[in-house]
Amino acid sequence: MKKYFITIVLVFILSGFAGSAQTNQTSVMDDFKPSTLNQPGQEYPQVNSQGYARFQILAPEAKSVIVSLGLGGAKGGTVLTKGEDGYWRGTTSGAMDEGFHYYHVTIDGGIFNDPGTLNFYGSTRWESGIEIPAHDKDFYALKNVPHGNVQQILFPSKSTSTSRRAFVYTPPGYDNDKTKKYPVLYLQHGWGEDETAWSNQGHVNLIMDNLIAANKIKPFVIVMTYGMTNEIKYGGLASFKIEPFQTVLTEELIPYVDLNFRTLSNQANRAMAGLSMGGMETHSITINKPDIFSHFALLSGGTYKPEEIKDKSKVKLVFISCGSREKPESVQNAVKSLKDAGFNAVSYISENTAHEFLTWRRSFKELAPLLFLEP
Repeated sequence: MKKYFITIVLVFILSGFAGSAQTNQTSVMDDFKPSTLNQPGQEYPQVNSQGYARFQILAPEAKSVIVSLGLGGAKGGTVLTKGEDGYWRGTTSGAMDEGFHYYHVTIDGGIFNDPGTLNFYGSTRWESGIEIPAHDKDFYALKNVPHGNVQQILFPSKSTSTSRRAFVYTPPGYDNDKTKKYPVLYLQHGWGEDETAWSNQGHVNLIMDNLIAANKIKPFVIVMTYGMTNEIKYGGLASFKIEPFQTVLTEELIPYVDLNFRTLSNQANRAMAGLSMGGMETHSITINKPDIFSHFALLSGGTYKPEEIKDKSKVKLVFISCGSREKPESVQNAVKSLKDAGFNAVSYISENTAHEFLTWRRSFKELAPLLFLEP
């Protein structure tokens, strides 16, 4: 299990630090606009219609400024050039993958966030974020449709001797009908992220709102919590153990949610899914606790083998996905084996993406309509 976990995490780390710039020999179009994730009133960073990113950092006394996004710099980033006005400017050497990207700025060896953009928790720290508009961004866009609510909860955790935080998405209309109960999806983030990731970086609430408005899914509640009980740093991944978090999730959080929200509190109406490390957690917990979850989903988070799932009758869905630049063959082969063994198994491959949030946004869009279908 430790080897399995480390492999998944290393994929995440390498993809996050290497970036995903693609060499593009065409000329760079001068139609740059501020990123949608910029701080109010900030003009930079900017993106153009081809997916290039452009930066401007004020650092008049600096000797070197490198942005971690992109592969054009000598140290694995975009090297900025200083102007006479004290601003450092530069453009990625190639078009970036569509979707969300973390990045930071290295100024004379020190790591800082870009003051022009919003921050997102990733890589075990608050990182700058930039959004490269995707051709299919409509499914996670903010639209004039009824919206659900994402609320913070603090639940008691005896096993960790503290109160822990989770975020709960309730669908549109949840507060109108006090008699209606809902299925629940427990949705886990990746390594280095936290319980804010699926809402802030993943836009899972907007995806849900849009799917519900289009009458494409059965509404359900989503619960997102921090997937660790100890602080894991680079180099210490082997110390991760699933059992403490499994206790928090299954013995503390789930009972709290069932007590405080209108849930269908049985195995048939409970699902677990996760991206990257969250997929590893999902894999372990769903196998360890077959009486709690009936729907399993791994998003760039490994695969299941038929023999790992002891009671096929308890499993309603196994969903496995990844980006086309990850290991799609392993996903497809695993799902074929599951289908051959009689499981309701579904694979999804996100085209032209790697270990990144556009892969997981798309994966969730495909997963959601398959959850909690009538028998």
